[in-house]
Amino acid sequence: MSYLTDRKRAVGMGSAKSGVHHFWAMKVSSVALLILIPLFVITFAPTLGEPYEAVIAYYSHPLPAIVAALTIVVGFKHFRDGAQVMLEDYVHGTTQKISIILLTCLSYGAMATGLFAIAKIAL
Repeated sequence: MSYLTDRKRAVGMGSAKSGVHHFWAMKVSSVALLILIPLFVITFAPTLGEPYEAVIAYYSHPLPAIVAALTIVVGFKHFRDGAQVMLEDYVHGTTQKISIILLTCLSYGAMATGLFAIAKIAL
């Protein structure tokens, strides 16, 4: 017969205190994307059907380049956070850790590639 209370049995098995941070990070990035995606489409639309030189000249201006860079950064950060939550829910053990590491590498690698491309065009 155990004399432990329900609270004592649950100690160490509760919240990791990180759920609120993930929740708010996803909400903030969602709102940022809600603003950035239409702004990106508006700044991207004038380049459709234009020759290569015109697109390069257009993205040499700061506003389109900054909007595209912010969209890439926030978009891939949001992707990483959402996919990490999915992996934490459905994958367990060592596979979970390896999957999260690969996901993070993929996300930051794609983000760096996009930023490099924009920097190369803009500068």
